[in-house]
Amino acid sequence: MKTIGIGMAGARYGAHMHLANYALLPPGLVEIRGVCSSTQASAGAFAAEAGIAFATQDFQALLARPDIDAIDICLPPSLHHAFAIRAAEAGKHIIMEKPLTGYFGEPGDPEPIGLHVPRERMRAGALRNAEAVREAVIRNGVRFCYAENWVYAPPIAKMRRLMAASGGSVLELCAQEHHSGSNSVFSRTWQATGGGALLRMGVHSVGACLHLKQWEGQVRLGRSIRPVSVLADTADLVHSDAAERARRAGANRWISSDPVDVENWANLVIRFDDGSRATITVSDTGLGGLDTRVTALMTDGVIKANMTANDAIETYAPEPSVFGNEYFTEKLETRAGWNRPSCDEDWFRGFAQEMADFAGAIRDGREPFAGIDLAVECVKVIYGAYLSAEEGRRVEL
Repeated sequence: MKTIGIGMAGARYGAHMHLANYALLPPGLVEIRGVCSSTQASAGAFAAEAGIAFATQDFQALLARPDIDAIDICLPPSLHHAFAIRAAEAGKHIIMEKPLTGYFGEPGDPEPIGLHVPRERMRAGALRNAEAVREAVIRNGVRFCYAENWVYAPPIAKMRRLMAASGGSVLELCAQEHHSGSNSVFSRTWQATGGGALLRMGVHSVGACLHLKQWEGQVRLGRSIRPVSVLADTADLVHSDAAERARRAGANRWISSDPVDVENWANLVIRFDDGSRATITVSDTGLGGLDTRVTALMTDGVIKANMTANDAIETYAPEPSVFGNEYFTEKLETRAGWNRPSCDEDWFRGFAQEMADFAGAIRDGREPFAGIDLAVECVKVIYGAYLSAEEGRRVEL
């Protein structure tokens, strides 16, 4: 069996997370054969840590290597679509962290763009970027593996099996993600990230809901159930009057979110072509660690999928230092008091499973479970939601 050669584009948080989950694959299935970063120093440091032989700051040099079959794009969102198109044109398969793309500004845009550029213009630009990637992928016959880990998470996989067993219909999907702020240094500005919590976090919830309705449609009707409209609201809650009042009282020191021109809270309702709905809430204003959930309200039952705050292990500590440096869970502010450490966070959230599917798709010449169409559909819904929030109306998709 041919070993799949992987070239990493990026050397920060996402690249380290992907690297850890490649290591869980069967020996000989994949090999990381090169890394490209914005500086030779960062590429070299990542390569030294991971035992990678080739490090460069020249993406073209990475693409030129014949021993690399796929490019894993773990870059800031503003670089996603351009790097994906270049990879496709070089005949390389693509593994890409979410989101697929967005709007990041054009010459002449007043800055900061999140406060000044109309959402209709942003929507048109984001969709052009998304469709350009899809066209390049199709034209060059490469696989596009969309790293939407929620689709692969064991709780969502079990939800799919329960939905199929029930015989009923999903009337509403309720999805949420909350934590206290992004790890990314790029998350504060629209120009770098293409949006705030709705794009950066909401892409998980939107992607899971779109996937589940598409899957339900294929099982029940032989066709996907598609989104037809979206109604949304967004806000910057950490710069609200309520947050300022807490700052004056000395009671606002735990939330790390500090946006320049992006939202840190969003709520949206997606209407599907079978009349069902998905309601989604995301925010960078939730303390207590990462909280990710999807609930399916069905005609004959309820299914709740919880990807993070599980109670397989519970701890109590009178002070944070009791359990030393042992990892608990992402975004947790303190280890004091009662907590729920994750047994295997990457597995439970689907990261290990998505890498296994991507390797299998590239090896076997098949489509991955999460591919280019889901990635494009997420951009359509999210930028429709941005327009809805700006104009205060339902937006048809």
